[in-house]
Amino acid sequence: MKFPSDYERARDALIVAGLAVLGVFLIFVILLAQARGEPIAPSAIHVIDGDTIAVGPAHYRLVGFDTPEAGDRARCPAERMLSALATRRLQQIVDAGSLDLQEVDCRCRPGTAGTKRCNHGRLCGQLTANGHDVGDTLLAEGYAQPYHYDPDAPRPPASWCGRE
Repeated sequence: MKFPSDYERARDALIVAGLAVLGVFLIFVILLAQARGEPIAPSAIHVIDGDTIAVGPAHYRLVGFDTPEAGDRARCPAERMLSALATRRLQQIVDAGSLDLQEVDCRCRPGTAGTKRCNHGRLCGQLTANGHDVGDTLLAEGYAQPYHYDPDAPRPPASWCGRE
């Protein structure tokens, strides 16, 4: 039986160390990409309403703003109409492309993330178009109101119905 020489042992140790460094580097690159947001094609996004999108099976509540409710959740006809306008505007922004989606913390109570008790089971995300938060665009254009989720505070009433 032949034992490895000092040269072979050193070479093997160097290969293992190099692979370890490469692994750490790849993990760093992946984490950096997630922190910056992931480029996403417009065709990969389904706009649910003015502040909710779906990417594959995952639904994202876009953070920092709130848009009018649709359907049975609308409190008045004006809110239902404004919801359709906000949804259409978000769809226009998505269709224009240059999108990045970053998953962010929903700030829900511990142990409830991903459940109906946390944001109706939706993930939270920040969507940018051409480097600009879509929420800022919708706010500036009057399609949204500022909203910062706090699980311990009652949700303030929206003034969509007062706009009739």
